[in-house]
Amino acid sequence: MLVVEITAIRILSPYFGNTIFTVSSVISVVLAALSLGYYTGGKIADKYPKESLFYNIITASGFAVIFLHLFGLIFLSTLGYKLPIIQGPIISSVLLFFLQSFLLGMLSPFAIKLQKVRLEEMGIGSVSGQIFFWSTLGSIFGSLAAGFLLIPNFGIDKIILGTGFLLIILGLFGNLKAHLRLKTFLGVVVCITSLFFINSFSLNLKNVTYSKDSLYQKITIYEGIYNEKPTRFLVQDRNSSAAEFLDSDELAYEYTKYYVLYQIFNQNITQVLAIGGGAYSVPKDILKNMPDVNVDVAEIDPLIFELGKQYFNVPHNPKLNNFAQDGRRFLHDTNKKYDLIFSDAYASFSSIPEHLTTQEFFKMAKEKLSDNGVFIANVVGSLPQKPASFALSEIKTFKSVFNNSYFFAVNSKDSPKLQNLIFVGYNGSDIINFNDEKIKDNKNYVISGLAEKQINLDRFDFTKYPLLTDNFAPVDYLISKEFKNIY
Repeated sequence: MLVVEITAIRILSPYFGNTIFTVSSVISVVLAALSLGYYTGGKIADKYPKESLFYNIITASGFAVIFLHLFGLIFLSTLGYKLPIIQGPIISSVLLFFLQSFLLGMLSPFAIKLQKVRLEEMGIGSVSGQIFFWSTLGSIFGSLAAGFLLIPNFGIDKIILGTGFLLIILGLFGNLKAHLRLKTFLGVVVCITSLFFINSFSLNLKNVTYSKDSLYQKITIYEGIYNEKPTRFLVQDRNSSAAEFLDSDELAYEYTKYYVLYQIFNQNITQVLAIGGGAYSVPKDILKNMPDVNVDVAEIDPLIFELGKQYFNVPHNPKLNNFAQDGRRFLHDTNKKYDLIFSDAYASFSSIPEHLTTQEFFKMAKEKLSDNGVFIANVVGSLPQKPASFALSEIKTFKSVFNNSYFFAVNSKDSPKLQNLIFVGYNGSDIINFNDEKIKDNKNYVISGLAEKQINLDRFDFTKYPLLTDNFAPVDYLISKEFKNIY
């Protein structure tokens, strides 16, 4: 059950975003189902204290897991994008996760009753303590297995279907062996009990000017020194997502300057989309240099835009349109075509939300580009000569959609260390040679130095790296491998 619950958020995030609404909906629906299951299971156990019925419930829960997952594939692909962001997750959670949670919730009181019937000399306290001991032990095992083994190595479909089949096998086997002592099925309780963990992290920063939890994350704004200049920083959860110099309007972070690469491909842009707002550094710079361009920003957290106006000089400009919406959902819903899409959306711990890393997402983005449009993405990663690299899996995924694509390392193309990598996908046929004299003579040092920054993909064996899809995108696992030497 734990595995199904953990993957539930991954299942819903491509349609509703990895938001507090999605997380809260899944947790609330599962807890409600479990509580009703506990109550109903206790009633039925008192009336029909039979081991065969206990195992029948396990079998039924396995069929429910499989059937509702298959139903969910049809339901979400048909109606997922049509449901509202706030109500959609709870509607989907009720339809997809309630029944199996209810059935599994019936098992704990049933196990207590059966144990008490078999061992009449034991007090109800001892019986309950024994069941809860094994169920909690199962929770620990399940959480470790889900986080460290299953999700990093298997697609969502395989995990859920495997869980369903395992429950069916356990139920059928239990019925065949119903004459065994109750200790046989105490192990079953270990395998099917659920537990949610919510981790919180705190920042210990000086010169904090703002700190508050939004609907999506903890937001902190503080001031410090960056590149020997007074700087204001924006921190989202633990991720330092943006910065702005206090004494100039120059872009602070080097990677943000790479949006100008659009000039190589298409100099006549009129429509721009930024996925992820942060301090609105790129949208502001675009409007400063091209005041007639229309800039849309898909920033899921509405508080970020308000703080941008208050702390990061985001202008009141009719050409700047902010949409408090998940970037992928915005792409799906909009009918516009963009000349430039700049993607810089990050969640906690410097990882991109999984649903913004997949082949399906890049296909959707490409469909929203105009002819000769350019998609540029900032990806934090490293370029090691070994498997388990998020950046190389992402490059492989990106290239599977954008045949005409280019990749640059902001710091060094030969460094295996963590750095900002720039992905460029061109919706046109012209092949760019970055050693061309016109490019090398460009007045903008970012453009003129691209040949030295371009990553040579021939040195990597991409068969070692998985393609990221909505069904299989172990982003957190891959990112953690790259961050383990830092944190």
